[in-house]
Amino acid sequence: MTETADLGCRNLRWALALLDGLADGGLRRLVVSPGSRSTPLVMAGQHHPAIELTPILDERSAAFFALGLARASGRPVGLVCTSGSAPGHWMPAVMEASQSEIPLILLSADRPPELRGWGANQTLDQSRLFDGFVRAFHDPGPAEEGTAALKMIRALGARAAAVSQGDWPGPVHLNLPFREPLVPRTGCEPQRLAIPACPSPCTVPESDIPIPTSVRDLASHLSGRGIICCGPGTWSRQATEALWSCAERLGVPVLCDPLSGLRFGPGPEHRIARYDSLLRDPATAETLRPDWVLRFGRVPVSKTLLTWLTDLPTYLVDPGAGWSDPSHDVRMRIQTDPGAVCRWIADSDPSPADSGWLAAWIRAETDLDASIDAYLAESPWCEAQLIRDLLATLPPEEGLLCANSMPIRQIDTWSGTRAAPLHLFGNRGTSGIDGQTSTLAGLNAGGVPTTALLGDLSFLHDLSGLALLQGLDRPCILINNGGGRIFDYLPQHGLPDFERLWRTPVDVDLASLIRSFGIAHRTVEDATGFRQALTQSLADGEGNAGVIEVRLDGDLSRRIHRDFWTRLAG
Repeated sequence: MTETADLGCRNLRWALALLDGLADGGLRRLVVSPGSRSTPLVMAGQHHPAIELTPILDERSAAFFALGLARASGRPVGLVCTSGSAPGHWMPAVMEASQSEIPLILLSADRPPELRGWGANQTLDQSRLFDGFVRAFHDPGPAEEGTAALKMIRALGARAAAVSQGDWPGPVHLNLPFREPLVPRTGCEPQRLAIPACPSPCTVPESDIPIPTSVRDLASHLSGRGIICCGPGTWSRQATEALWSCAERLGVPVLCDPLSGLRFGPGPEHRIARYDSLLRDPATAETLRPDWVLRFGRVPVSKTLLTWLTDLPTYLVDPGAGWSDPSHDVRMRIQTDPGAVCRWIADSDPSPADSGWLAAWIRAETDLDASIDAYLAESPWCEAQLIRDLLATLPPEEGLLCANSMPIRQIDTWSGTRAAPLHLFGNRGTSGIDGQTSTLAGLNAGGVPTTALLGDLSFLHDLSGLALLQGLDRPCILINNGGGRIFDYLPQHGLPDFERLWRTPVDVDLASLIRSFGIAHRTVEDATGFRQALTQSLADGEGNAGVIEVRLDGDLSRRIHRDFWTRLAG
């Protein structure tokens, strides 16, 4: 390795070795926001044959784009920005990635150590900036040259990628100080280490892994009338089959959160999706109350379900290091692969519940499906019918991004199941409304054609993301019902100055705003208009799907929901 007195060249070679390590670990995309101090990282990305650069001006929008891209692609995605306040704008997406276990590599450029703490411009303490939300943090110091130094920084890149995708996936932060000059002189050769890529980690065939003692102990508790509850998470095809088989052997239902990935696609009759409505009837809730709960994934969306599960003996299976137990009812936590646990339990010759237990759940689900069909056939058009039409229209294996607050809850209530596979996405780790349009763009860039269902406030909260919606092949469905309607269903409803301080409607001409970004816009107000707009938008595709603004009467929608729940409770 040829040494050089050109510090700009040294910075470039150092950054290129780091990207070599990240690429060895599976990283293929860098989302970069413009800045000076990050120049060596951007130039290294330009030189690296395995890495694609995506420039996005706003760091917060860039971070949510990377979040969606990593979620859809299943690979770690890198974020690059300059020093100062720039990396601070990543924080909301980093929090979400941490809670939702999404691999991001945070590459924050920084001033060198001799400038920190001395009042230098655009300089602050960036160490531990994301403390509590990253799986690891490293600051390797300024760029060095020589084979040993480049070997170290390449190994650090591979290590960061591996940690971000480990048993507890999530963000990893590398803070990278660069001394000036940041741009190499003419003639700099961006030399790379002539060593092979890091080898893949050794794996042991699952069939050769002995059943842990904890799983044997768990199986002894799962007898009689129980339920399996699957919250937000990811299930492979093999793990899903093991889950259905395990539930069948136990003779229990599987309650599937909309973000569990289990509601949509082929499934058995003991897959239950209507629990939020079922449990609103006190008599039904009491009749179906189990003796134990086996939980997979994070906390489910339904507050009705969470309240009902309180004080029940709960057994949690979670391969990561989190501890999803807000009601403090978990008696045993198994930190291993859910699919393997399901296979082990099914093979342990469990004592199944009596046949009437599962039959009661299936009958209740079937009866409620019929009741919902009858109710919506006679009620005015609202989000419920929109969701049913949307799910009936979206092509198999595509995606749907559902915003927080009301849209995800309405999906939970009204979606039911469908035989065609669908990837449902939602930023439920922190349940924030920010970054939705940027996440949508990232999901589509990650290879999953994805439609969005957003509320008006979520849409307006991420105006920077509108620039990323240009050219999408799938539409963004925008429910314009006059502000934060989630509060219409909470105790804040009716408080003094409720409209201004909680619902916070925003008087914006959405059509003009959207079209100013060069995005197609359609407005609909009824079922026929929505079906036509959705069909046309999906047909147009080819970068012109645009935004479908659905204008709904929020007060009427609330009355419809309240009336339905009252009928259930009666």
